[in-house]
Parts: sequence; C-alpha cells; structure tokens
Amino acid sequence: MRQSPLVVVANRLPIDDSVAPDGAFEWRRSPGGLMSALHPLLRHTPATWVGWAGGTGPAPHLPDVDGVRMHAVALSGEDFRDHYEGFANATLWPLYHDAVEQPEYHRRWWEAYQRVNQRFAEAAAEVAEPGGLVWVQDYHLQLVPGLLRDLRPDLRIGFFLHVPFPPPELYMQLPRRAELLRGMLGADLIGFQRAQAAHNFAQLATRVLDLPATDRRIGVGDRVVRIGAFPVSIDAAEMGALAARPDVADRARRLRQDLGDPERVVLSVDRMDYTKGIEQRLKAYHELLTSGDVKVRDTVLVQVVVPSRDRVNRYQILRDRVEHQVGRINGEFGRVGEPAIHYLSQPFDRTELVALYRIADVMAVTPLRDGMNLVAKEYVAARVDGTGALLLSEFAGAAAELAQAYLVNPHDLDGLKAALLAALRAAPEDVAARMRAMREHLGRNDIHAWARSYLRALDESGSLVARLTGAE
Repeated sequence: MRQSPLVVVANRLPIDDSVAPDGAFEWRRSPGGLMSALHPLLRHTPATWVGWAGGTGPAPHLPDVDGVRMHAVALSGEDFRDHYEGFANATLWPLYHDAVEQPEYHRRWWEAYQRVNQRFAEAAAEVAEPGGLVWVQDYHLQLVPGLLRDLRPDLRIGFFLHVPFPPPELYMQLPRRAELLRGMLGADLIGFQRAQAAHNFAQLATRVLDLPATDRRIGVGDRVVRIGAFPVSIDAAEMGALAARPDVADRARRLRQDLGDPERVVLSVDRMDYTKGIEQRLKAYHELLTSGDVKVRDTVLVQVVVPSRDRVNRYQILRDRVEHQVGRINGEFGRVGEPAIHYLSQPFDRTELVALYRIADVMAVTPLRDGMNLVAKEYVAARVDGTGALLLSEFAGAAAELAQAYLVNPHDLDGLKAALLAALRAAPEDVAARMRAMREHLGRNDIHAWARSYLRALDESGSLVARLTGAE
C-alpha cells in the first residue's frame, strides 16, 4: 500500500460516476462545494483522497486521477441509508442549518454513523505516511479525528467543517452531542467558515465537556486543540481564464439570444435543497411580476437546480413544490416562446455554467443558511468584464467577505423584492464599483490562500506544507 504525506478524507471521492470510453475517471465538478474547492490544490500535490466511490458493495480499486491517488471505502446499502441519508443528512444537516427542517433522531442511524466513521479512520491510517497530514472534511465524518488519533498518534490531524456550526441552544438537542464533540477534538486544528462557528464550538466544549476553552484554543488533557475561521474559496484565476475564453464568450452570446435577448437576465444556481431558499425566491419573483415591477419581455429568470438526494422523501417533496411554483408562474405570466422562468433541473457542464454566469446581469444567491456558498464567488470571478450585480443572503458565509454585494434577508419577502429591484435598477457605475471591490478581495483570498492558511496552521513546523504548496 502506497502512503502519502497528505491524505484528504471526505465522504465522496471526487470522481464522476461514469467512466470515459478510454476507461479514465474525471474529477466531479459541480457548482460550488468541496470538490471544486480542493481540486486546484491536490492536482499538484502528492496526495491520497479517501472516500466513498458512490456504489454499494465491495470497494473498487481505482486508478489515480490527475495525479491524486483514490482510495475507496466500502459502504453497504444499509450504511448508505442509515449513515448518509440518515444521521448525516436527516439529523446533522437540518440541525446545522438552523433546523430549517426538523431533524430526526434514530438510534440505528447513530450506530451506522459510528461504524462508517471507524471504517474511514482505518482507511486513512493505512494510507498516511509516518508523521503525515490528514485533513478530514465535513459533518459526515466528525468522529474520524478522534478515532484516527487512537490509531495513529504520530499524525497531524486537521478537521474542516464546510457547513455552519449551530449555536449551543440548537446543538444541545443532539442525543449524541458529547461523542461528536470529542470526535472533532481528536484533531490538532478544527477549521470553520466563520468566527461565530468557532465561538459556538468553544462554548459547547466548555458546557458539554467541561473543558477550558477560548475562541482559539481548547485544552484536551495534555493537548491543545486550536480552532478558528478559515473561509473556503475558489481558484479565481482559473475561473477568470475559463470565462475569458472565446468559446465561452460565444456560448454566452448564443445563450442570451436563445433567451430572446432580454434587457436583463437574473440567474440562480442551486442544489435542490430546502436550505437554499428557492421557494422564497420564486415567491418574491412572482410578486414582482404581479405588481408589474418586473415584466417578462424585459427580464428573464433562469433557475438552475442541480438534483440532490433524490431518494430522500423530503427532497422529492421539495422538488415537486418548486416545479409546481415554476409551472404556476409560467402559466400565469408566460407567453408562447417567452416563459417567465427558464427552469433547468440537471447537472451542468462547467463551461455552460460559466457562460450562464457571463450573461447574468443579476446573480441571486439567497440561501436561508449556508456555510459559505462558492457559487457566489464563482460568479464574481467569472465577471471578467467587471459588470454584474450579486444579490446575496446575509446568512451565507460569503456575505462576510463579499460585503459589496446587495445583501438581503431571504426570510423577508418584501426586503428580498426590494433588494432584487435595487440590483436590477442600479446605476452601471455603482454595479462596477461593487464588482471591482469583490473581485479584488477574491483575487487576494483564493483557494490557494485558503489552503496555505489552513495547512500552515496545521503543520506547525512548516516543512511539509512548503512541500505540499510549492513554497520551497
């Protein structure tokens, strides 16, 4: 078994489920998310990615992808149902997103969560070289740092939570709250998207485990676990280069023509999830059409929804409600060849997505709660002409960095309508000034800066990080 100086442990392997005719796998690239965030770093790094390949049954042997070793972890159908669909996405996900939907608690789900986390920890222990770095990702694997420390105390272990971490009043609902905290505290460094999340975690370490804690350090026996905010980002230069390609510019022009050359295009790109605020956004848009503040012939809304967790009942119900809303709005305000909303429920090719970013006069990113939301950052990076207005939820992590966006409370429908109108009617010089400031910030705080910042904090000696990030 080959061992690596850097091991990333995540729920999924970053590969497409389908295989190319030549037998090769490719990186899965979706709007935002962990795969897009880590790909630019790992393709230049001697690393191993430990994760689930997407099927049930024995773990497949996979070739390297873009120079990254793929180490698959086996999951049974029961594991997938009770760990992934159950504890991870029906217990933790809704709770961590302010209980937008009611979390469910079942003991068999917790048993599966423990079992699967143990399997991931053992896989990481097997492929990490002595003294190496292991970077565990997200809420699916919160027990892994503690389990891995028991197996391999020689490792430097990091944990990064990509989703929000809730306030104590919500977190205290969890029947297994202490075990989850202890699991995360097996890490040397715990990273969050926002400082408030680190503060919430420190409060809980004291309240639940009676540990001495500040917003930066937590004492665990003879160890000190460091915590802090490390806002995740994107490869802004790569996105800008893609957006500037002539074929992408040509595709953008054709897309706008296909939409009927409207005066203004509003774009939203979301996973099908109740945290994304899709229903609230559609309701606000419907009311603007009803009042006449927005007219179909002048303005077009393109709503891209990437399918997500299709087997989970509450997501099926959400999809049906969203599609009913879209059908109602188009039935009421659309004309032949002129729908009010162009609704696309499908995965999107990256080039096509960037072409959509280029034609969007307003990008509406209005989740009810989001750890970061990389779609907002992708849009800013793709606006190579310096135009475009970003309408952004105050409750997305990106709002702390992209303060020049048109910020909005997505729960306030009147406020959402007013902010959308403000973005649509803004003077070009105001839009340009806001976009310039956001692009400058993103250029300084890209994916490489995020990775360097986190890994340097994890690897206190600095020698391994210099090797990994090409800083030698």
